[in-house]
Amino acid sequence: MSRKNTRDVMIATLGSEPQVITYTLDILGADHKIDEVVVIHTDDINISRSIGILHKEFTNAYPDVALRPVLITGSSGPVKDFLTQDDLNGLLGTLYIEVRRIRQSGRRIHMCISGGRKVMAVLAMCVAQLLFGPSDHVWYLITEGWRPGGEQKLHAGKSDKTFLLPVPVLRWNEAEILLRTVAELKDPNEVIAWYKKLTHRAEEKRNNEFVRHWLTRAEREVVRLACLGFDNATIAAKLGKSEQTVANQLRGVYEKLRELLGFPEYNVERNVLISRLAPYFSLN
Repeated sequence: MSRKNTRDVMIATLGSEPQVITYTLDILGADHKIDEVVVIHTDDINISRSIGILHKEFTNAYPDVALRPVLITGSSGPVKDFLTQDDLNGLLGTLYIEVRRIRQSGRRIHMCISGGRKVMAVLAMCVAQLLFGPSDHVWYLITEGWRPGGEQKLHAGKSDKTFLLPVPVLRWNEAEILLRTVAELKDPNEVIAWYKKLTHRAEEKRNNEFVRHWLTRAEREVVRLACLGFDNATIAAKLGKSEQTVANQLRGVYEKLRELLGFPEYNVERNVLISRLAPYFSLN
């Protein structure tokens, strides 16, 4: 769908500070034509007041921009705060539905994640990773010197320092198989379940390759017994080796596993070995 006759959409999470919305819109409006602002919010009296303030301000200051508040709703009804798994599922589902709607309309998205609870920003980023295209953006609003609960100005003054930081998004849809699957699934929980299944299979395949092709036969036997919970002395006795030989073989395995894991900053030792490979040996 061509964007020649369409405008951009701003979607933002909202807490009790309505100026997060207007500050962001003022900055974006300098370079982008935005005709809709979608505000994701909880069922809270203070936030309802903020939405009332925004409705009035949009009528006066942004007559060509539609304000669309969207209440977060879970299976039990409107979400007042994020205290249960159902509340989080409601937040994830609400964000997913709105971003998917905008993406299907062919419009570019500018998402501001500065307002509301931190968990709102976290799940908004998850949805951006699932659905965003190359021209969509995530922004974080910086207002130097202003603190929550301070003077509530809806527009920055000339001396105020406000700007938007672009937040990088690692998009799933850069991979063809991910793009096809995400486009077909309508429920974010289905996407997450599919992703877990996919990554679990990939990890099983890597573990199989590691044990079969990276380890020697002697190392495989030592690792198998270590994953069964035996200490070095017991492993040595079972295999007819010295305890020092077992320790040396395990050190060699740790180095190989460290390479497999991409040389992480943490120490790769027995606990990492067992957590990674015990499922493999329990199935083989």
